[in-house]
Amino acid sequence: MNIAIIGSGGREHALAHRCAQDNSASKIYVIPGNPGTSGIATNIELDPYDQDTILKFCLEHDIDLVIIGAEKPLAEGLADFITKAGIKVFGPSKEAARIETDKSFAKELMRVYNVPTALFRIFNKEDYKEAVSYINSIGYPVVIKANGIAAGKGVVIAYNRSDAEEAIDNCFLKDLFGDAGNTVVIEEFMEGKEVSIFAISDGVNYLLLPPAQDHKRIADGDMGKNTGGMGAYAPVPFIGKEETAEIENEIIKPVLKAMRELGCPFIGCLYAGLMMTEEGPKVVEFNCRFGDPETQVILPLMQGDFTELLYSAAKGRIQKELLFYNGGSSVSVVAASGGYPDKYEKGFEITGLDNQSEKVIIYHAGTKEKDGKIITDGGRVLNVTSVLKNNDLIEAKKIAYTALSKIFFEKIYFRKDISDKAWQ
Repeated sequence: MNIAIIGSGGREHALAHRCAQDNSASKIYVIPGNPGTSGIATNIELDPYDQDTILKFCLEHDIDLVIIGAEKPLAEGLADFITKAGIKVFGPSKEAARIETDKSFAKELMRVYNVPTALFRIFNKEDYKEAVSYINSIGYPVVIKANGIAAGKGVVIAYNRSDAEEAIDNCFLKDLFGDAGNTVVIEEFMEGKEVSIFAISDGVNYLLLPPAQDHKRIADGDMGKNTGGMGAYAPVPFIGKEETAEIENEIIKPVLKAMRELGCPFIGCLYAGLMMTEEGPKVVEFNCRFGDPETQVILPLMQGDFTELLYSAAKGRIQKELLFYNGGSSVSVVAASGGYPDKYEKGFEITGLDNQSEKVIIYHAGTKEKDGKIITDGGRVLNVTSVLKNNDLIEAKKIAYTALSKIFFEKIYFRKDISDKAWQ
């Protein structure tokens, strides 16, 4: 089948890389793609938010399946638009995408359907004084979230009243996140171990992929600001059969049921960011698409026909037997631009991408090609990823960092402790 993948980051590189291994994938296009995807697919320089142009391309090139990687096109209804033209889409409708794009919607859904999550309060921009009064009356730490899409940067862990007021001011007074910050969710701080779960769903049935763990904070030891993710590893040793069953029964099944009953069945990848607390798993957040950088460590560990699996889900009848975990392990470290997630420079040449081990995949996340050279073009530049056929995270970490030591660009920055939490 002919496939179009929408997006330009490391996640889309990982999706294209995995689809390219399947016999069912004949032609793969990435819109717009990046220098990494150009080696395994055909990049198409189109605006990923121009729905008419994307649909025209899909019709002209007999696209059988569209895989939407990023959240913003989903939030703007690209899946609905293409589906109406008769093309299968792996990705939820605009209404279903609200599970990520509208945190207050997700929190209220969990309240109504008794899905375990942190206690919370929701405040709108006009409730500024009430929100400030509320943060004066609570204990700390608390978590303050911009309600809409904020590229992974709209979450603040406030350890005192001053931090909390600054976070609220950034949303309500300074408009740091635009419309995404017109509503904030203030919720209790949960303690435990974080884990990311992907459920590939046709709206009713689903397949769980191996759990992964992301590292959101910018600095070692989970210090500093939140980012879009500084690295990940899979599988997660503290999630066994018992924990998986609890996650399915308490979270995944009720949420998919809720979405159906609300008239917006979820077709796509439901990402559940969880905290494994002493009381059991609780939801930190939902995303309406594959996580980044978790996708980069999960997909290389999956054996079978990934493309056909997504197509079957898009058709409304998922064939779960098409894909299974191969028993391996993977660690991915983000090579970032110095200054990220705040101000950073672009345009530095990247060296050391070639002559890497066969156990390493380098996913391009924020790069572009200029005058025959690969240069930096984003905050998160590369996902340097080890892939082992056996489950040995210690060795997987060693291989990933050895590969990273060969790569250089001006002001390169990365965490040095990715995967260490597996043993903590």
